[in-house]
Amino acid sequence: MSAGKLARAYHALLSAFRNPHYSSYWQSCRVQVRWRMNPFARLVAIGLLISCCAVIGAEPARLGADQLARAIKNDSISIPTPGELFAALEKPGKPNWSGQYRGPMPTTYRNRAQIALNLGGLIADGFIAVEAKDSQQVKNIGSDIIKLAKALGVSENLLRRGNSLNEFAENDEWDVLQEELEATQNEVKTSMQTHSDQDLVILVSVGGWVRGTQVVSAAIMQNYDERSAKVLRQPALVSFIHSKVNDISPELRAEPLVKDVNEQLIGIEKLVSFPAGKSPNVDEVRKVNAAVGKVMEAIQNKTDAK
Repeated sequence: MSAGKLARAYHALLSAFRNPHYSSYWQSCRVQVRWRMNPFARLVAIGLLISCCAVIGAEPARLGADQLARAIKNDSISIPTPGELFAALEKPGKPNWSGQYRGPMPTTYRNRAQIALNLGGLIADGFIAVEAKDSQQVKNIGSDIIKLAKALGVSENLLRRGNSLNEFAENDEWDVLQEELEATQNEVKTSMQTHSDQDLVILVSVGGWVRGTQVVSAAIMQNYDERSAKVLRQPALVSFIHSKVNDISPELRAEPLVKDVNEQLIGIEKLVSFPAGKSPNVDEVRKVNAAVGKVMEAIQNKTDAK
């Protein structure tokens, strides 16, 4: 890697920690969340910083302000996984994760957009089961994830992932299980990208965020805490999600379900635009929960999808 690339990575990493101008509380804490969730990433980052110091000392690299701004934007804004959302929930005491379960859902959808959105929601359910340390629920959800993923024609590697999820759940290896669930989600997206299904990758991420935010807001409502509630301040993130949905093909974007979800994101963005430094009150949290719950219901039950 060139000194210039190392310098850009170094500056982007430091800026992610220091930049006080994030327009979402979530963006300000996401780097720390990922840092806590992934010990391997910590080792890689430390190694990267050491390498930067060594190489930059030998070959100074200059980074323009516009390049730095783009690096920060690209590095700091992306759709978080459900696992990251749950890890960011700095809540005193343990949330009642099993209380966030939902009833069995269909796995026989025929519309690909609806399958992708529900697949994202199911992956979020998998993270809930891991947080609850419920091995049977993990196995049940893992089986449903495989069914929906196969309906989208994703890689056969997912079958091996499904077996791994069952094995780790059987042995109560919860830390490894969370990593395997992250890997399963990445496997789904990589397989879709291989088949030029980037639009569906976006919808999987959107479905996961909607379900994850529904669960986080419900957990905050059950035992309100100002510090925990701050994680719902996500205007920049919701705006980014809305822009990604607008990037998908006109044909897919025109489908009733996708159009409905996209329109509801506009209202959700307003609901999560709290003033900087202010925690939403219980009523505001309830409104966010109701809004994302309405989207999740549409994703799960929509009948007019083509």
